Amino acid sequence: MIQATELRPGMIVIHNGELHRAHSVIHKTPGNLRGFVQAKLRSLKSGAMNEHRFRSEDRIEKATLDTHEMQYLYSDTEGHHFMNQETYDQVRMSDEVVGEAMKYLLPETVITVDFYDDNPVSVELPTTVTLKVVETEPGMKGATASASYKPAKLETGLLVQVPQFIEAGTVIRIDTRDDSYLERAG
Repeated sequence: MIQATELRPGMIVIHNGELHRAHSVIHKTPGNLRGFVQAKLRSLKSGAMNEHRFRSEDRIEKATLDTHEMQYLYSDTEGHHFMNQETYDQVRMSDEVVGEAMKYLLPETVITVDFYDDNPVSVELPTTVTLKVVETEPGMKGATASASYKPAKLETGLLVQVPQFIEAGTVIRIDTRDDSYLERAG
């Protein structure tokens, strides 16, 4: 159990009997009133986002998670298949668990997976990923590097905005937090 003021974004807690990931947490102390913590929590079961106000002295149950490095193998009609890097056990995960992370995953990509009661509950992507551009428009003549961007389709199907000088076949680095182009990667 932790105090509500110790809640941080990204933590997984048990709230109303279900697992939730804290999306945003704001600690407020309005004038002469008691302080409180305003938290946006996303249910790991349903994916629904809801806000909850905790009193500063409230206690929250922090979920005890097992974290494993998992390698993405492949996807089929049954789900997405991953292999534990230590035990070589294979685990199948549903779209609900993997979610938006599939936009960044190529076979053999290693990610961190959180398990609760031996069931996968969430995946953590690295901050940046390196992917190849498979389709983009030709650059405009005379366009400077920072003046304008154009859409590009990456090998996983993700669409991002890239500078004019990027061509199909170029390997680029993408920020997974906001799908932004960072740099060419070699």
